[in-house]
Amino acid sequence: MLRRGRRLRRLYWARLRLGAIRPQGSSESWVSRLARAAIDTSVVIEYIDLRGELHEQAEAVFSAALAGRLEIFIPHAVLAETFYVATKIYRTLGVERAEAVASKLVEWLYRLPTARVVGEGVQLALEAGGVKLAYNLALTDCYVLAVSKLYGCTAVFKKREREMLRNIGELERNYKLLFLEDYR
Repeated sequence: MLRRGRRLRRLYWARLRLGAIRPQGSSESWVSRLARAAIDTSVVIEYIDLRGELHEQAEAVFSAALAGRLEIFIPHAVLAETFYVATKIYRTLGVERAEAVASKLVEWLYRLPTARVVGEGVQLALEAGGVKLAYNLALTDCYVLAVSKLYGCTAVFKKREREMLRNIGELERNYKLLFLEDYR
């Protein structure tokens, strides 16, 4: 019975990725909303965590990117944070050469044909700093939001962080946001 339920969920996510169905309460397909997406570290980490509670959703994001249906924008700060978090996870799991494995993950992200690593320029720095001043979020989250605004794309996070909840209404008015947790 568990396998059947898992297969049905995977089928649902596959159909959702293709835009064949819409998420509950949405008038547009998920893929069309995500034609361009700025991704947070949490999405990358959930993708590599095969047992993660939102792994399938993160996998849908990367599957769409690998299939050429989604252009992802990765703030440079997200690459650095991904290296740090992945190294810590790999060390905890006892993976040999954890730093080398985390480095390969970051290099893979950097070289994805449908990914653009962004992080240069005064405009991005000022926008991220403005987000930090306005909402007092983690700096990498500020960069994800700044990239989403400057490049006209959806900011994708694993879940609403505690710091975001204080101003979630204003954030949702000012930015295109998507949280994997909404697609369980």
